[in-house]
Amino acid sequence: MLELLSLDRLMMFGASGAPDPVAHVVNHKLFDVNGLWIWSGNVGNLILSGIILIVGFKWIAGKIDTGPESAGHERYVTRGAIPHMVEVICVYLREEMCRPLLHDRTDRMMPFLWTLFYFILINNLLGLIPLVDIQHLPELLTGGEPHWAAVGGTATQNLFVTGSLALVCGLVINVAAIRRLGIGGYLHHQTGGAPWYVWPIVFPIELAGNLLIKPVALAIRLFANMTAGHILLAVLFSFVGGALSKGLVIGASVTLISVAGATAIFFLEIFVAFLQAFIFMFLTTVFVSLLDHHEEHGHEDHGDEVPAGAVPAH
Repeated sequence: MLELLSLDRLMMFGASGAPDPVAHVVNHKLFDVNGLWIWSGNVGNLILSGIILIVGFKWIAGKIDTGPESAGHERYVTRGAIPHMVEVICVYLREEMCRPLLHDRTDRMMPFLWTLFYFILINNLLGLIPLVDIQHLPELLTGGEPHWAAVGGTATQNLFVTGSLALVCGLVINVAAIRRLGIGGYLHHQTGGAPWYVWPIVFPIELAGNLLIKPVALAIRLFANMTAGHILLAVLFSFVGGALSKGLVIGASVTLISVAGATAIFFLEIFVAFLQAFIFMFLTTVFVSLLDHHEEHGHEDHGDEVPAGAVPAH
């Protein structure tokens, strides 16, 4: 979202008779064929995030992996600050967030859930880098008004992208449920344990919830949260452009307040980037866990409790 820091663009935005902050956060087309967008900034970001995941995390995995025997005890120590951080996040997500819900399916599901979390996170963070402005700099310096981008923007504020992610998650949720429960158990689960005479009402509602409503909720939640923060930044920066034409005192005062507020929102956006990636992954985990044999996991292990009336050993 730092692309909004372009002074020329801010002045044009603030001086415009009909300011539109949305215009500063939408996807930018590179080229199309018969009106069909073949490449845009969001497409470039998706490919870039895929490269970062494949190349970057292969390097990180090598730093986390056990080293040679000649290293002694140090062979078990993760090497590097970034690999340390990634390992801590992965272990936390697996042991604290997912295992209490997925139980014996945790290790089988974690590669997908980790990939989902980091893919969304990387795209969220890429949206905070001024990749679009770097490409638009020649046009901005010559007074042009560019509308193209080969890479840049926030792919996760594109409803097509969040919808595709939600579609994949919806398939995973329901396929995992069918593998766990079988076709008969899956269909019976859609009755919600209600009496047979209300099945005609409950069954379609439960089925629609698992097949449609939950994935749609995932898509809209991520899209709305990422878009809202970016538009808020655009509005704050628009005050800078409008104030510059009102004199030095007013312009300096409004600029100082706007930049301070935008800086605070920018750091909040970094937090939101992590939070929304976590929420998307965690809700997917919750939806998977809801379609399970709940009676198998309805009791916690109380093996260490002392029976009533017994004398605890010392």
